[in-house]
Amino acid sequence: MGVLAPQTRAAEFREALTQRSLVADGAMGTSLYARGPFANRCLDELNLSLPALVRDVHREYARAGAEILETNTFGANRKRLESFGFADKVRRINQAGVRIAREAANAASRAFVAGAVGPLGVRLEPLGATTREQARAIFREQIETLMGAGVDLLMLETFRDLAELHEAILAAREAAGPDLVIAAHLSIEDDGSLADGASTEEFTRRLDEWPVDIVGLNCSSGPKAILENVEKMAAWTAKPLSVLPNAGLPVPLEGRNVYLCSPAYMANYARRFLRMGVKIVGGCCGTTPEHIKEIKDQARNLESVAMDAPAATEIPAPARSSRHAELEKVPFAKKSDLAAKLAAGRFVTLVEILPPRGLDASKEIEGAKLCKQAGIDCVNVPNGPRASARLSASVLCQLIHQQAGMETLLHFCCRDRNVLSIQSDLMGAHAIGIPNLLCITGDPPRSGGYPDATAVFDVDSIGLVAMVNNLNRGLDLGGNPMGSQTALTIGVGANPAAIDIDEELRRFEAKVKAGAEFVVTQPVFNADLLEAFQKRIEQYKIPLIAGIWPLASFRNAEFMTNELRLPVPTEYMSRMSVAPAGAAARAEGTAIARELVQRVRPLAAGIQISAPGGDYGLAVEVAKAARKRN
Repeated sequence: MGVLAPQTRAAEFREALTQRSLVADGAMGTSLYARGPFANRCLDELNLSLPALVRDVHREYARAGAEILETNTFGANRKRLESFGFADKVRRINQAGVRIAREAANAASRAFVAGAVGPLGVRLEPLGATTREQARAIFREQIETLMGAGVDLLMLETFRDLAELHEAILAAREAAGPDLVIAAHLSIEDDGSLADGASTEEFTRRLDEWPVDIVGLNCSSGPKAILENVEKMAAWTAKPLSVLPNAGLPVPLEGRNVYLCSPAYMANYARRFLRMGVKIVGGCCGTTPEHIKEIKDQARNLESVAMDAPAATEIPAPARSSRHAELEKVPFAKKSDLAAKLAAGRFVTLVEILPPRGLDASKEIEGAKLCKQAGIDCVNVPNGPRASARLSASVLCQLIHQQAGMETLLHFCCRDRNVLSIQSDLMGAHAIGIPNLLCITGDPPRSGGYPDATAVFDVDSIGLVAMVNNLNRGLDLGGNPMGSQTALTIGVGANPAAIDIDEELRRFEAKVKAGAEFVVTQPVFNADLLEAFQKRIEQYKIPLIAGIWPLASFRNAEFMTNELRLPVPTEYMSRMSVAPAGAAARAEGTAIARELVQRVRPLAAGIQISAPGGDYGLAVEVAKAARKRN
């Protein structure tokens, strides 16, 4: 039997949608996993290597009564495929996915074929490196292929980020034109919010405004959470609703995930969905042809009463909240003493104090007291430098503030937290009186003493800056008003000696656009490099604090040059090489540091001095050079 023209079937689908509720299929991945050990394989590529297997799954769903068969292309976008080495097969995999689903549909029931499109598997800017334009182009590449292969509608599924879903919708509408039906599904938390914090009302109203025909929920923790929230969605949109819930949450059993919701239980919820007028009911992870058969039976039984469900207008809609009800940010100069001094153009001095490896922070607190007596403006506290396990940096900041009376600059690291924890810890830092942040990505665990430790890296330093900037405006992770705000100064790092200086500048520009207010550099040993860097960033007009590291030995100088890629000029290498080891070498390194302070002072808004070996007296001596002008 030949393939019908996609325009004809697309029109048929739109007409069918106005007449009755439709049953979609269930989980492709669950059925494929049941046929073999595919845990480490790219399931989308099976369209090419094992097409008969994919076809059998489609046919089982069609025989179970599914009226919509989704193509095996959920992850068949360039971003996801390149992680398996299949980026050059985007078109072939998607074309094969449509062909296989169409063959099964025509042979069994002439079900409609929906092009399945999932998220990219990466974060978009400002929380990630992928721009919205890049995301839209990737979605459009996949969707245009699905369209060209002849799908009857598009199913956008399992999106947890509204911004990413918006780009997918725009790409779909650009590729499909106004006629093809586009269904957009989000995956929610149990409380009905998205992972980025957007509420049910918020995301429903946005979906209602966007050029999409059907809105709905899929995946999530199971039918209960989806029912509770789709009932709320009906208050904020008149568009047809679609639900594709998981068969509950997975439970590991003998190396596989087992979903515990029975077909009868899923069918019970399907009846509730159909009674309230949901237009598409199917399943996601864990659902099988047995689940779909039970759901189809419910649809047949309720066809005559499905339209009797209360209209959405009978549900009172709560007053709409404004996404843009942000608060006016606290002015930079009023956030902290450090910010006030930078805003006034005063040259500032900071000293770095590392958290101890154990519980005793007395040495660090005494060092902070020494800094205060010496007139140092702020203490800089790193967070797990070189991926080391130390006392909490935020706790040390609090102890220094309480016991030494010194203001602190906390290094806030992305490595150890997901985005939810980041937001909580940022609000906590503000609540306990830590006013200044240096937003850093963090060293990977393999660079430290615990190479088997895991890393999170939900965002990098650019995304972190955007999150802090949002909180300073009274907006949470998802851009939703909180009713209160933080007042954190936002510092970032930069390396004037970076090997790829153009990439370093690109990232610096992104940090400034995201909300950075000052920058602290990596240790500088070559003032010429700092001057060149300063000239290239002067257009951004944010204060630059230069890092100064007093060399402790010739070996230390070699380490800086060869392992940290912070070049030490030949002149300084020669001086360190002839200095006797021990106190004489440290004295020479201190003298070099004092000279560097004098050289960088005209180029910077301040200096940040490290204290190798915890020698805070040495750091204070170097700082004194900043008070002397040539």
